[in-house]
Amino acid sequence: MEKILVTGGAGFIGSNFIIYMLKQYENILIVNLDALTYCGNLENLSEVEDDPRYHFVKGSVTDSVLLEQLFIEYEFDKVVNFAAESHVDRAILNPNIFIETNVLGTAALLAAARQSWEKDSVYLPGVKFVQISTDEVYGSLGATGFFLETTPLDPHSPYSASKASADLLVKSYFDTYQMPINITRCSNNYGPYQFPEKLIPLMINNCLNHRSLPVYGDGLQVRDWLYVTDHCKAIDMVLNEGIPGEVYNIGGHNERTNIVIVKTIIEYISKVKDSEVTEQLITHVGDRKGHDRRYGVDPTKIKDALGWFPETSFDDGITRTIDWYLENYDWVKRITSGEYEQYYEHNYTNR
Repeated sequence: MEKILVTGGAGFIGSNFIIYMLKQYENILIVNLDALTYCGNLENLSEVEDDPRYHFVKGSVTDSVLLEQLFIEYEFDKVVNFAAESHVDRAILNPNIFIETNVLGTAALLAAARQSWEKDSVYLPGVKFVQISTDEVYGSLGATGFFLETTPLDPHSPYSASKASADLLVKSYFDTYQMPINITRCSNNYGPYQFPEKLIPLMINNCLNHRSLPVYGDGLQVRDWLYVTDHCKAIDMVLNEGIPGEVYNIGGHNERTNIVIVKTIIEYISKVKDSEVTEQLITHVGDRKGHDRRYGVDPTKIKDALGWFPETSFDDGITRTIDWYLENYDWVKRITSGEYEQYYEHNYTNR
């Protein structure tokens, strides 16, 4: 049985990845280590919580003692590190938290993996450390072109700087200690279970409550959108087939401006749910500090090397996403009202 440590598995992408892997493979054990900060939500994993192949451990990746204990107890074959503070606005207000989790946490996790896997300067067969990163480490693009894996890192926010720092630490463990690692850098994800501070779920929630839809600046910032299940499939391929030491960009070639995203959400909700939701809810606000104008990654390398390609068009993915939030609006209300702490205490403690 292959044993995988997934850190940050109660978050948006991590929880989708755990569900995906348990559906794909019978003979695996997944241990989910998550500190359950504000955006970590065990309810995301309710459909697998009783699966004997899934174990949850509450704790931080910065806790070196706990990490050592977990590696001894479970003898992990692989690590997938999703654990990160990821909201740019929060990083601007308090960068130190991002440095602690994203940089020091990654350093602690690498050290624990090396201690467990390296025997007489040789690594155990089949082990792998996969660092889940972001296209934001590359900085900002002009109107044309795409980020390649060879594009120099040029982060512009405390968040992206902390992720770039973590990436360099992971790379150093390959260069210095020959640890089998991969780094994946994805474009903007969307889909079920995303915390409602991010653009798409925030706009859906605000539409349903007839609240203002805040759009930074002119709203013409361009992002490449990737449906979360396509991302999970790519990570699975990298985990099992990625060449050690390599970086893989994962993108959907679904570039849209922020204002187009917002108008798409308005149009769909107005049609299927509430005709009173209109573009009059849009409010342009002051632009974010250090706001990158455009991101876009070239996923040719992972397509050619591993055969991955995004299967979900944006039109299909955004419809699925909005429908999920409409059908699971009780989840949204618990998260946004602060009721989740009580829900967690009642349903998940002492499990």
